[in-house]
Amino acid sequence: MNSTALLVGRIFIALLFVNGGIAHFTKSAAMTGYAQYKKVPAAKLSVLASGLLILVGGLFILLGVWVDLGALLLVLFLIASALIFHTFWKETDATAKQNESTAFFKNIAMAGFALVIFGITYKHGSSVDLGWSISKAHVLLWK
Repeated sequence: MNSTALLVGRIFIALLFVNGGIAHFTKSAAMTGYAQYKKVPAAKLSVLASGLLILVGGLFILLGVWVDLGALLLVLFLIASALIFHTFWKETDATAKQNESTAFFKNIAMAGFALVIFGITYKHGSSVDLGWSISKAHVLLWK
């Protein structure tokens, strides 16, 4: 497997989430308003908590530290975000339905990609190394 392609791909996906995590803090007022519109409980806290979740997940993947944990954090965020914010099945306007459907399936696809990162990183004895993982730490502790 081409390790350069894996590194560049890891950086590209991580930058999306690091940038998004930072935006949750720098644009928290606007995001809180949207979360309130979507009837998210404790909207401000939810925006900040989700921002921390994706910032940490993105940084773990970017830096190659606990990559599997970072990937799982992103999966958690992406699936929750798809189910809470992109409820295309509730939309009656055709344009809104299409936009929400597109956003929903983009989130699901990115969650799938994060699961691929998790699977590649978590697999013991793999020749693919995306960085230090919690599974490797666990193995080292019990040797």
